[in-house]
Amino acid sequence: MRVRTTPWFAAVLMVGLVATGCGSSGSKAAPTAAAKAPTTTVSKLTGTVTVSAAASLTEAFGKIGADFHAANPGAETTFNFGSSGALELQIEGGAPADTFASADQDTMAKLQVKNLVDAPVVFARNQLVIVTKAGNPQHVQTLADLANVGTISLCGLTVPCGKYAAQILQTAGVTIPESKVTRGVDVKGTLQAVATGDADVAIVYVTDAKSAGTSVAAVTIPAAQNAVATYPIATLKASGDAAVSDAFIAYVMSARGQATLRSFGFLPPS
Repeated sequence: MRVRTTPWFAAVLMVGLVATGCGSSGSKAAPTAAAKAPTTTVSKLTGTVTVSAAASLTEAFGKIGADFHAANPGAETTFNFGSSGALELQIEGGAPADTFASADQDTMAKLQVKNLVDAPVVFARNQLVIVTKAGNPQHVQTLADLANVGTISLCGLTVPCGKYAAQILQTAGVTIPESKVTRGVDVKGTLQAVATGDADVAIVYVTDAKSAGTSVAAVTIPAAQNAVATYPIATLKASGDAAVSDAFIAYVMSARGQATLRSFGFLPPS
């Protein structure tokens, strides 16, 4: 597995038929060679695909990619992580990719309308959380508290995590002057602003806060004020190896793939 950060099922087992022969006149015919040695034909999955995936999937897909390769030694996945919107524009512009995993359905729909992807399937969901500097020095407890802190890091307005943040702030009736906001190109950049001290708080995905560990403190957003991010995945129609892409998607949807996503904090697809 190779990982490229931007700045981009199962194994098929075919069991051969066992041929047995019956003699005439009630006597058994001598076993044929095929009957003596049942044959098993194994179709080995081979090829390399590029998976363009939302930045919030970096850690989870890194593990899934390694596990997928272990199960299919002849198959390789190269990852291109970034903002879903930026990845969608890359794909529209002809950038090489085989699989697309978005942090929202609207971005995937843009490629569907242009007939650039096969039918997508939802494989995970996510929610948002407030993150502060370690120890929560400003004692942030609610979304309302964000109106009274210093610099707030949010994802770009066209980035899924930025759209979700705007949605929950509006739901909570919280207005934050843009002069107090610093925008990240994706959720990783948005979180990093707090981790490095360039911002006091941020709104990011639960999964990213979990991956950051003790470098930040997480403040839960109540379900009534929160948003649910829905993650679809699809094979691109221009894929050079749709079989491997489809197999990777099948692995993501498998019990093992879903367990890995859960371990990184993602919610089930439904």
